[in-house]
Amino acid sequence: MTSQKRLPRSVAILSLAVGGAMALSGATSAGAADVVLNAPIVALAATPDGHGYWEVAADGGVFAFGDAGFYGSIGGQHLTAAVVGAASTPDGHGYWEVAADGGVFAFGDAHFYGSTGGQHLNAAVVGLAPTPDGHGYWEVAADGGVFGYGDAGYYGSTGGQHLNAAVVGLAPTPDGHGYWEVAADGGVFGYGDAGYYGSLGGAPRLGPVTGIAGSASGHGYWEVAADGGVFGYGDAGFYGSLGGAYAARRVATNGPLGLPSPWSCIAQHESGGNPSTNTGNGYFGLFQFSISSWRAAGGPPGLPSNHTAAEQLQIAENLQAMQGWGAWPVSSRLCGV
Repeated sequence: MTSQKRLPRSVAILSLAVGGAMALSGATSAGAADVVLNAPIVALAATPDGHGYWEVAADGGVFAFGDAGFYGSIGGQHLTAAVVGAASTPDGHGYWEVAADGGVFAFGDAHFYGSTGGQHLNAAVVGLAPTPDGHGYWEVAADGGVFGYGDAGYYGSTGGQHLNAAVVGLAPTPDGHGYWEVAADGGVFGYGDAGYYGSLGGAPRLGPVTGIAGSASGHGYWEVAADGGVFGYGDAGFYGSLGGAYAARRVATNGPLGLPSPWSCIAQHESGGNPSTNTGNGYFGLFQFSISSWRAAGGPPGLPSNHTAAEQLQIAENLQAMQGWGAWPVSSRLCGV
């Protein structure tokens, strides 16, 4: 294993990627019914031939299925920030994991080319994308900052610009001479030879956009939203989605905010169920985040109370994976967890 930084556990699905990966917690393969997860899954990546895939969890655990080999993980190790993403090498014989503090961990034939781990960042890292030949990768942060290592060139970024919503993912073009960034509001930003083909920016949705993937030709891309909706632009075709299914179930079964148990109970005790809570006591939003805990768990720029209930739930799940229910010692007891 080659690693440069450690981190805790984290959260819900953050991105969609072609040939990318992400993590759960443990090691091994198949037998999902026999697996107990210590942290939520944050992503999935397919092998190059499409006959297998890896699931990756917030604590760095990796689970391999089909012809996806297991090459190691940081599951069970002490981490200073949650794992937020991963990516496969081009031949599928290795993968990288990346944490919210920018630490990169390489396994199998994946090489370490550098990272932002240990550096001061203006916003948490939200993902990693490899170059087409696997001899480098980009890290992308929530403020849109892009950091290239190995043969990953820098072609521009939204870092330092005012954004209406946090950046949540990056996808390279097929030749690696450009990339797209996507924000939680669906805005798409192309750099290098990455063309702009449209976006969801400003359009109403049931949940925030969580990732982007380029088409094989590089003349289009898909956006994916937290409710399972998929939106294709350019030559990216639509083949179906889970759009609306999860969000509709949540709203129907868990009240107006659509929070699953026990989060609905905890939010009620912490803030009265008000996502905009800001009483001036240094704690914000549904789950009364401090600024430091919000950032450590991968929270996007701005006050927690300025973000949607869905976004706050995602960061709360990250924080719970990192610290356990002790992050809300009184509420969690009252809610029976």
